[in-house]
Amino acid sequence: MLPAAHRMRRSADFQQTVRRGARGGRDTLVVHLTTTTDPGPPAVGLVVSRGVGNAVTRNRVKRRLRALVAARLDGLPEGALVVVRAQPAAASASSVELGRDLDGAFATAGRRLERRHEG
Repeated sequence: MLPAAHRMRRSADFQQTVRRGARGGRDTLVVHLTTTTDPGPPAVGLVVSRGVGNAVTRNRVKRRLRALVAARLDGLPEGALVVVRAQPAAASASSVELGRDLDGAFATAGRRLERRHEG
């Protein structure tokens, strides 16, 4: 379960992260990552659209992604805003595949975010 302090709730935060954040994509998911100047715990939001599947499938994907993200919270910087958007392939992916794709997407988004701050 994702702790309450780490949940993104405001739609403005989702929009800001998706529009301004660095993106890292894989077959099963896309990660949008940005940082704020507010010193606080990282906040994570999940987007699982109808394209992923029916309600049962979407809820299963959300539960699996929540657990995978919660295990990786320590690796996120203070003040980070993260949106994880599931792709349709996430419905048939194993938890191992989702975890691997999540790690890769986090790494790509992190590199792109660093490049933006350097330049």
